[in-house]
Amino acid sequence: MTFEPEELGRSRADLADTLKALRKRAGVTQTRLAQRCNMSQTKISNIETANLTPSLVDVELILRALDAPPDLVSRVVALTRSANTEWQDVWSQRRTGLEKKQNELAGFEKSSTDFRYFLLSMVTGLLATPEYVRASLAHVPGDHGKAIAKKLERQSVLYDTSKRFTFILTEQAARWPFLPASAMAMQLDRLASISRLPNVRFGVIHLAGHLPVCPLNTFTVYDTRIATVETSTGAMVFRHHRDVSAYVNEFRGYEELALFGDEARECLTLWASQYRS
Repeated sequence: MTFEPEELGRSRADLADTLKALRKRAGVTQTRLAQRCNMSQTKISNIETANLTPSLVDVELILRALDAPPDLVSRVVALTRSANTEWQDVWSQRRTGLEKKQNELAGFEKSSTDFRYFLLSMVTGLLATPEYVRASLAHVPGDHGKAIAKKLERQSVLYDTSKRFTFILTEQAARWPFLPASAMAMQLDRLASISRLPNVRFGVIHLAGHLPVCPLNTFTVYDTRIATVETSTGAMVFRHHRDVSAYVNEFRGYEELALFGDEARECLTLWASQYRS
């Protein structure tokens, strides 16, 4: 399926209108449909007003309860996948304020317990020193003091032991000279320190030997509900189980290639010493 960015925002409303029309055509009330689907009437109402994006399972239950014809089912399922995919371009984020994006990420972190980060080319904000955070926004015009403060504030989630984090960095992400040498050494020291947290699993993919896969993007998976994929001009947010599962499986492949524990820290310590020398 091909997603056009301008269509992704409309698909949620289209899906809500379609499901509402199907229910009314079948002569079924929200309360009755909720009973048939083992959902609350409030959830049905939120789906029909586009306040809640339903999962594919939700939609299949509704379509079955309404006895929708097979040709219509296939079209609504395709619309559901589109509704569960969101494009966030960088220019819109800059217009609305970068701190808004930080608040969204904080929301993902608050509602999730199991996190998978694959970092291809840079250190993510949760792992970054203040110098690295400031440098990551230096190319964007304007005053980003609030966004920087929010990025640093979000780091406290790492110390919530009810949550589990797995970070996998390529050697390039860890070693790319994004800061002056002394600051890069401090950034690598921070990575080594975070790797010792009891709820953090930290891996490094050493660029040596045979690597049978070639990653294309940095991505994050929140539980098995949401996957966010970064590009140069924005980010895709996936909620469809097929898309999220694909990134979970890709992450597992990188886990097999990564060094963890003391082996990862040995790499980080060596690279930090090289910067200091």
